[in-house]
Amino acid sequence: MGGRGYARSVPTKPTSSTALQSDATPTGESRVALVRRARRIDRELAVTYPDARAELDFTTPLELLVATVLSAQTTDVRVNATTPAIFARYPDAAAYAGADPAEMEELFKPLGFFRAKTRSIIGLGQALVERFDGEVPARLDDLVTLPGVGRKTANVVLGNAFGVPGITVDTHFGRLARRFGWTDQEDPVKVEHEVGALFPKKDWTMLSHHLVWHGRRRCHARRPACGACPVARWCPSFGIGETDPVAAAKLVKPGPRG
Repeated sequence: MGGRGYARSVPTKPTSSTALQSDATPTGESRVALVRRARRIDRELAVTYPDARAELDFTTPLELLVATVLSAQTTDVRVNATTPAIFARYPDAAAYAGADPAEMEELFKPLGFFRAKTRSIIGLGQALVERFDGEVPARLDDLVTLPGVGRKTANVVLGNAFGVPGITVDTHFGRLARRFGWTDQEDPVKVEHEVGALFPKKDWTMLSHHLVWHGRRRCHARRPACGACPVARWCPSFGIGETDPVAAAKLVKPGPRG
């Protein structure tokens, strides 16, 4: 399989310090080469994970919003096991707004940080009722004003409930974007903007799914399965994990969602 197979090309004609800054890439390859390599990686991940999608169960924008807020510091598997009872008990924003905190805390206990999450969800319901007629807004600027909702959560909801393209920079996405040499930023907003500039806007939501699925299944934080990676030849970080194909294959997680 092999890594470091991408072409390196340093810009040769910067006309000013501004041009040099705009052309600079984390790997030293040209901007054009970086874009081509990034898109090739995404195309290969799309083939590898044809079923990539949001791994939280939902049927409405409100359900996805609540599930995403609840998923902080826990797994999607645990959230999916807990939300059916939550969604049945609280069918709309008004129900969340008027919830009894003690009752909600009992439902949220399996998810950890249940007191803080209870405050966020009740506040979320109240904000939706008071400012948005009980409906989940479909604008980033509105979503991020809601309790417990940041850019990551807002982009999850926009991309998966409303079809509005967005990049979701969770820990998996940020780790892989840096390993792929698409960015060297640590701040999620800067990662979102730098990576977004490499891809057509229409691809942003699925790009997020591809990287999250790859991060959960192969490109692990501590021991990535480099020898069983479909994009190893285009990855400048090849070799930081297990490179033997047989040993690497044992590290691959087929799922479940979590």
